[in-house]
Amino acid sequence: MRSFFIITRFIFIVVLLVILACDKKSPTDRTEVPEKTVTDIDGNIYHTVTIGTQTWTVENLQTTKYNDGTGIPKVTGTPEWGNLSIGAYCLYNNGVGSSYGYLYNWYAVDDNRNIAPSGWHVPSDAEWQILVDFLGGSDIAGDKMKDTTSWIVEVTYNESGFSALPGGYRNGGDGSFDDRYINAYFWSATEGDNYHALLRSLDAYSSGVSRSNLSKHNGFSVRLIQD
Repeated sequence: MRSFFIITRFIFIVVLLVILACDKKSPTDRTEVPEKTVTDIDGNIYHTVTIGTQTWTVENLQTTKYNDGTGIPKVTGTPEWGNLSIGAYCLYNNGVGSSYGYLYNWYAVDDNRNIAPSGWHVPSDAEWQILVDFLGGSDIAGDKMKDTTSWIVEVTYNESGFSALPGGYRNGGDGSFDDRYINAYFWSATEGDNYHALLRSLDAYSSGVSRSNLSKHNGFSVRLIQD
């Protein structure tokens, strides 16, 4: 009987070693999942994050062209900005470059030439709401969306990976700039009326996400969502 158990145990060990040997793969045998990115027409590369059923860009848009190659006017002049009825972009305080992306008026978002790369689009108001609801609702979703290094008030976690940046805005009336490091404003593709469009905003001093209907002349940040 004892010999039977010894033989059985020996067979078990041999089988286990064979299984482990077959399962062991060299690094070249492993299938690595590449990081998902999307590239705009200017060659800017954006990382992406999947939150619930949606996939978003992690960085703010900074293209200078529509997807068909047509240039988007860069408008620095204060009076000119508020009088526009076509798409335009600028940098905060008309700077030289920024990791916060560019600020666009809503006419750039709405242009039928499409500001987003193929397979992507500016999110609708309803798509923003899906994100907010998934993250627990408008009262608490903001803190789950914020980048952890850029806000004037310390943010200790970026639970969703959305990494919202406080890029501030450009006033659609007088063309002035404000709220850098304090607020993030993101256009939706949804029109409110002839003069206004819907957006979402995050505040350094609030845990929530606000929904507003503001002038199309304002300059706000843009995030993209996958089709």
